[in-house]
Amino acid sequence: MTTRAPRRDAVENRAGILSAARSALASDPHASVDVIARSAGLSRRTLYGHFDDRDALIRELISSGAQRFNAIAESVTDEDCRLALARLTALLWREAAHVQVAAALALDEAHVEHTAAALAPLRRAVAGLVERGQEDGSFRRDLAAPTLARLIEETARTAIARTDAATEGASNLAVRAVLSIAGLSWREVDALLAAHADIVATDTPS
Repeated sequence: MTTRAPRRDAVENRAGILSAARSALASDPHASVDVIARSAGLSRRTLYGHFDDRDALIRELISSGAQRFNAIAESVTDEDCRLALARLTALLWREAAHVQVAAALALDEAHVEHTAAALAPLRRAVAGLVERGQEDGSFRRDLAAPTLARLIEETARTAIARTDAATEGASNLAVRAVLSIAGLSWREVDALLAAHADIVATDTPS
């Protein structure tokens, strides 16, 4: 049996709802389904034709943001683990700033299980990077790899949650914090970033 592709207007409506939700939630994190539907120029009934409820809509926003984060993790291929972690952190920071609403929703404890599942590829990439860095002596070895990976995740999470993405030097701060947790001294971080200035050259999304 052949599965019929969604009609073009249905696809456009869904995309419009997601776009409207990002805008509405950026202004008011508690924006209702009615507000989001009006922002999309659609009826509440039409919105419910695409999403069962507000939580389903939010989960879709998180999933779409997670796909972009996972793709970034896949794109970082530096052999030097320190450089790979710095680049990954900077790229994730810029993406989080670009999709700040989805990032903020993902950090909400109410969606922690869905977020963890959606970001599984990214978390595996970080865990693998930490293991590799410990094996070659780039990262601290006084903590087990899973613990260090979790600390790096929590440091990045705190940086995203507590730092305004528009702040000058924001990605630089995030990169420095993560590398510090990984075990690099501030002098080592300075040297690394001086040699690879492109990593934190742009702090805000284009």
